[in-house]
Amino acid sequence: MSNGRKGPEGKERTGPSDADPVDTEVAPPVGEDGPTTATPAEHTGETAQDSEFARRDDISQNGDKSDGAAVPATDGAESPRAENTDDTDETVTGTVAGTEPAAGAAGVGEPGNGDTKTMPAAASSKQGGPPERGPGPGAGGAGRGRNGGKGPREPRSRRSRYLRRALFVLLGLIGFFIAAFGIAYVLTPVPSPQEEAIAQGPTFYYSDGKTQIAKTGVNRDAVKLDRIPKSTRDAVIAAENRSFYDDPGVSVSGTTRALWSTVSGRQLQGGSTITQQMVRNYYGGIGKEVSVTRKLKEVMVSLKVGREKSKDWILEQYLNTIYFGRDAYGVQAAARAYYGKDVSQLTPAEGAYLAAAIQQPSNFADPSGAQRASAEQRWRSVVDNMVRDGAVQPAEAVSMKFPVPRKAHITDVLKGQRGYMVNVAKKELTERRGYSEDEINRSGLKITTTFDKRLMDAMRRSVNQNVPDGMNKKIRTGAVSVDPRTGQVLAFYGGRGYLEEALSSSFGDWAQAGSGFKPIALAAALEDGKSLNTTYDGSSPQYFGGASIENNENESFGSVNLVTATQRSVNTAYVNLAKDIGNKKIVEMAEKMGIPEEQMKPEQRTAATLPLGIVSLHPVQQAGVYATFASEGVHRTPFVVKSVTDNEDHERTFTEKGERALSQQNARDATYAMQQVVRGGTGTAAQLPDGRDVAGKTGTTDEGRAIWFNGFIPQMATSVAMFRSDGKPLDIPGYGAYGGQLPAQMWRTYMSDAVNIKGYEHESFGEPSSRPGGGWTGPPDGLGPGRTEPPDTGEPSEPPPDDLPSIPAPPTDLPTIFPPDPDDPGDGNPDDPDDPGGGGGGGGGRPGGIG
Repeated sequence: MSNGRKGPEGKERTGPSDADPVDTEVAPPVGEDGPTTATPAEHTGETAQDSEFARRDDISQNGDKSDGAAVPATDGAESPRAENTDDTDETVTGTVAGTEPAAGAAGVGEPGNGDTKTMPAAASSKQGGPPERGPGPGAGGAGRGRNGGKGPREPRSRRSRYLRRALFVLLGLIGFFIAAFGIAYVLTPVPSPQEEAIAQGPTFYYSDGKTQIAKTGVNRDAVKLDRIPKSTRDAVIAAENRSFYDDPGVSVSGTTRALWSTVSGRQLQGGSTITQQMVRNYYGGIGKEVSVTRKLKEVMVSLKVGREKSKDWILEQYLNTIYFGRDAYGVQAAARAYYGKDVSQLTPAEGAYLAAAIQQPSNFADPSGAQRASAEQRWRSVVDNMVRDGAVQPAEAVSMKFPVPRKAHITDVLKGQRGYMVNVAKKELTERRGYSEDEINRSGLKITTTFDKRLMDAMRRSVNQNVPDGMNKKIRTGAVSVDPRTGQVLAFYGGRGYLEEALSSSFGDWAQAGSGFKPIALAAALEDGKSLNTTYDGSSPQYFGGASIENNENESFGSVNLVTATQRSVNTAYVNLAKDIGNKKIVEMAEKMGIPEEQMKPEQRTAATLPLGIVSLHPVQQAGVYATFASEGVHRTPFVVKSVTDNEDHERTFTEKGERALSQQNARDATYAMQQVVRGGTGTAAQLPDGRDVAGKTGTTDEGRAIWFNGFIPQMATSVAMFRSDGKPLDIPGYGAYGGQLPAQMWRTYMSDAVNIKGYEHESFGEPSSRPGGGWTGPPDGLGPGRTEPPDTGEPSEPPPDDLPSIPAPPTDLPTIFPPDPDDPGDGNPDDPDDPGGGGGGGGGRPGGIG
C-alpha cells in the first residue's frame, strides 16, 4: 500500500506539519488487547523528531513508492520486499523507546511482526506536499546502518566532480613543476668565471677563409665599484633593473615590464635582471643561443649567484662586462670612448647617457641626424626614472642638458673598404642569421665573407681610375657584383673610405632606379603572355589621365616592339605596356626579384610612371635583379657571409635558396632585348674588349639626379650607380649625367679585369624564342633629333642616352593607367576614397628624385 493512503483508523497526513497531537489514533496491532492512543507528550516527541529529520537531507524519502514497493535500507542495501520479516525485525530492533516507526515498514493495516505501533501514512510527494520523514531512526523500514541511520547521500553534480578533478590535476602539475625546478636548481652548478671575463673580438676573412680582412679587438678596462660614481650606478639600476637590490636575481615582473615596454615603445627596461645579464657575460658555459634550456640554466645560476654573492659584487662585474657601443666593454672603456674621461669624472647626465646606451648601443654610438631625437628621448626617460627612484632631485633633473658625446674615434684597422666589409657582414649576421651584436663582438668568431679580395681591389681601382678630377665629393658611387649561381656578393665599392664616409653607398644608400627598372616591367609582360614582337605606341608626348609623358628629348618613335622599346629606352612605349598588363603584375615581378613590397609606396605602385623607375633601390638590390636574369629566371637574395666558426670550431655555413621569378625562356627573351642595349642601344660603352656576350640596361633619372648601368654576363652581374647624397642633380666634369656614360665606363673597366681574375670562359646566353629586328631605325649617327655628341672618353661611342621625361609630372598628376580591380584595395581607383592609390595615383615623388 502506498504511503499516501490512510490506515484503518487514521487520517491522511501530508507531512510533519499535519500531525494532530490530540486526535491521532491508530488501529491496535496484532497481539494487543486494545487500542493504543498516543498521548500529547508522545505526539510532541514525534513532532520534534520529525522536525529534526526534516532538517536532514540524507533521510530516505519513500513518498513516491507504490504499494508493496521495496524500501531502501539505510546502509545502502535494497530490501527485496517491504513485508520481509527480517526487515521488520530490524525495524523493531532499531526502534527507540517513546517513538514509532513510520508507516509502510510492513504495509499499513497489515499485520507486522513484533510489538510495533502503526502510524498514519505520510502523504505522497506526488500529491503536492513534501514526503514525510519517519519519526524514528529506522524510518523507511531499515535500521541504523553504516551511515548511522541516514539514507544514501545524494550524488554530487557532474560539474562539481569535474571541478574537483581539474583542481587535483592543477595541483599535481604545480607540484611537478616545483619539484622539477627544485631538482634543476640543485643539479645546476655555478660555472667558473671566464678568464677575467675577457671577451674575444671577431676576425673577418675574405672568401678564401685565410686572408684576413680585419680583427676587431675588445676595448675593456675593469675598475672597482667605488671608482664608479653613485649617480652612474643609480642610472644603470634605474634603466635596467629598478628592484636590483631587493630581487633574488630573477624578476618575473621585469619580464612583464619588458613586454609592456616593447608594446608601448618606451623600452626603458629589458626582460632580464642585472644579475642575469651579468651571469651571461661573466660566467663561461651559459651560452648565447635562444633556447629554453639555456634560459633555464641562466635562471638557476642567477638565483644561486644572488644567494651566494653580494649585490655590490654583482653590480661591479656587470658594469665591467656590459657592452656600451663604440667597441667599449665596461663603464670605464665607455667613459673614455664617449666622453674622453675617466669613469670617476662622469657627471650624472653623462652616466644616464651611458645607462641609456646599454639596450641600444648601435643607436647611441653616433646620435646624429634622425637618431639624435630618439637618443635624447630615451636619455630623458632614464633621468625621469632616476627622479622616480629618488636618485636625483627633480630640480637637478630639470637643469640637466643632453650630454652630446664626442665624435667617435674609429681605429685604423677599419680604414678604406675594410670598415664597409666588416659592418656589412655584421649587419647581415644580426638581421638575417640570428646573431646579436654583443655575441659577435665577444665570442671570438671567425667570419668568412663572400668577398674576393682580387675583385674588391679591381672594383676600387675601376672607380678611382674613372672618376674625373674636380668631381664634387657629394657625388657618391656604389657598385656591387653578384654571382648569379649562388647569390654571393663577390665584390662591392662602399665609398671613398670608412673613416670618411661610414655609410656604405652600395648597401646603405639608395637612389631612384630610373630606366634600370624597365626590364622588370619587360619580364612581367613576357610572363603575362606578351612576346618580343608585341608592339606599343612609342610616340611622344602622350597623355595619361591628363598628365604628359615624354621620351628623352621628346623623341617620337611611333610603334615599336619590345626589343626596340628596351634598346632605345622608350618611355611612352613602356607606360603603354604597363597600361596593358597592369601595374600590379609589375609590382609582383619586382617582389619576386627581391624588392620588398614596403619599398614600393602605394602611390608609386599605381602611378603611370612606375615602369620608368620612380622606386628607390640599393645598388645591391639592383645587382640582385640583374643576377636573376643572368641565372635564367631564378632569384637568390644577395648575401655576404659564407660561414661562421666559433671558438670551439663549430662551423655554420650559409646559402640562399633559389626561387624562380620567371620562366627560363622568358628570362632568355628579356636577356636578348638587353643584349641589344649594349650592342647598339643606350649602353654601348659597356661592351667588353674580348667581344663576349653582355646584356644590360642604362638608367637615368629626372634631371640626372641618379645614373646607373646594370649589366651581366652568364657568370656575373654588376650594377654601378652614381648619385648625390643631398639629392641634387649631378654635375660631372667632362661627362653628361647619363647612365650610358660614366657608370657604363666604370662597369667596363671593372668587368674587363674581373673576367680575367676569375678565369671566366666565353659563355653565350640562352637562345631567345625569336629574334625580332628593331621596330624603329634612328638616324645613321644614332643620335636622334636635337641631340649632341657626348664627350670623347676614349671608349666606344655611345648612342643616345637614357630616357625619363625631361619635364616630370608632379606627384598628384601621375595618372593611374589600368581599370580598377575590385579585389585589390590599392588599385588606384581615383573615385575610391578608401584607395591609398586613388586620386590619380601619385608618383611618390618626381620620377628621378633620390628616395
